[in-house]
Amino acid sequence: MRRDRFLARFGVFAECLLTGVWIAVAALPLVTLPAALAAGAGHLRRTVEGEGTGLRSFAAALRAALRGGGWAAGLVYWAALALVGADLAFVRALPVPGGRAAGALALLVALWATVTLLRAATAWRPGASWRALLPDAGRRALRDPAGSLLVVCGLAVVAASAWFSAPLALPALGLLPAATLAAEQRASTALADA
Repeated sequence: MRRDRFLARFGVFAECLLTGVWIAVAALPLVTLPAALAAGAGHLRRTVEGEGTGLRSFAAALRAALRGGGWAAGLVYWAALALVGADLAFVRALPVPGGRAAGALALLVALWATVTLLRAATAWRPGASWRALLPDAGRRALRDPAGSLLVVCGLAVVAASAWFSAPLALPALGLLPAATLAAEQRASTALADA
């Protein structure tokens, strides 16, 4: 009994790592990152629910997410990160009063945008509009700080993996949708209990 439960949990962990590689390959054009994360989250959700899933279903979800505006969400995300980067470069280049506070705020905005993107990708289902998902995910990111912290911890694990050994960052990417799925499940369970 305990062995079966251990094997099932290890199987989910192995799927996270495999999904991370799939996400990394699908997100190579950068603007496809939201769609890749949505396809990865869907794959992990189906795995946990015991449904049969594989690379074909991942690819089908990726195509559907791209058709649903995933590439536009990617453009907006990367543009927001470019603005944050420009703000940080400006603050570093010029001794602006309050520059450190502005830099810290810019980093918080970048974290919030990333958590929002991950939460929107996790909430995505075939036929859903990214335009509708992103504002709702942004509100959830602010209203559920504990869940957002869980997602940020997933980001920290990916960053630490990349720092330790760059090739480890690829499979570690699968931990991002897993952490976000856990945060969303936690939030929905808290709402149901209230």
